[in-house]
Amino acid sequence: MLELISNSSNTVITGVCIRSNSKKKSFAETTEVSFDTLEQNEIEFYIDKYNPLDKAGAYGIQDWIGKIGVKNINGCYYNVMGLPIHRLYKELKRF
Repeated sequence: MLELISNSSNTVITGVCIRSNSKKKSFAETTEVSFDTLEQNEIEFYIDKYNPLDKAGAYGIQDWIGKIGVKNINGCYYNVMGLPIHRLYKELKRF
């Protein structure tokens, strides 16, 4: 998977549902992440030193690979981590 995202972009979509006994609100947040070219030794280092097998997309943007590999992000950084906090906060205020 890391070889596939090297020198390309991927889309991260997170679905969220807020629910009470009387109502519910669902939404999805989309973020586009563009990676620079990852060299094979960088991919191997990340696999050896971090735990990409438990991550959607095989990377954590907050990890080393995100710091050296992500060249652009269009959207919510926290969405890529797993929860679009800014949007969730806005939706909770309206809820």
